[in-house]
Amino acid sequence: MTANPTREGLDRRSAVQELLKERENILVVTGLGSPTYDVFAVGDSDANFYLWGAMGGAALVGLGLALAQPQRPVLVITGDGEQLMGIGGLLTIATKKPGNLSVVVLDNGHYGETGMQLSHTGLGIDLHKIADAAGLEATEIKDMAGIAGLRRTLKHLSGKPRFATVRISAENPKRVLPSRDGVYLKNRFRAHLGLAVN
Repeated sequence: MTANPTREGLDRRSAVQELLKERENILVVTGLGSPTYDVFAVGDSDANFYLWGAMGGAALVGLGLALAQPQRPVLVITGDGEQLMGIGGLLTIATKKPGNLSVVVLDNGHYGETGMQLSHTGLGIDLHKIADAAGLEATEIKDMAGIAGLRRTLKHLSGKPRFATVRISAENPKRVLPSRDGVYLKNRFRAHLGLAVN
């Protein structure tokens, strides 16, 4: 099958910008590739933890952070390809039940970092249905009103962990790259949390 670059959906950068409006004390973990570029394009923050590797691990990094920082809302922003690789992580999140964790998947139905091949979601798999079956509070978002509604839930510290599939168009906007220095990113994030920097 070939990629369909005309897939309907939201503009990814606009969706992320709307999602991060008035974020205040939300800690953000980004998945490998385009979600990192999207979050950085909206505006850098010491409260952003950009993952440059560990494909499939973004939701689990968010889980660890949510458990370690229960008084802070944690938002994971990742892509469908990255989340598909870490699908089992949703089950672990469901068993741990961190009420301060939200996982948002920017789903364009393609593997954007490797040539825009169709992903499983492009072939009909619905990640939010998997998350719902696992016990997360899951939804599918197709418009900006849905993004605004989701944004209002991100600061909740109790209840079920939240999961949202955001349908975005299959486009590759210009890359906007944060630092790739892992030590710098780790130390800056630890300093933001008031932890010792090694």
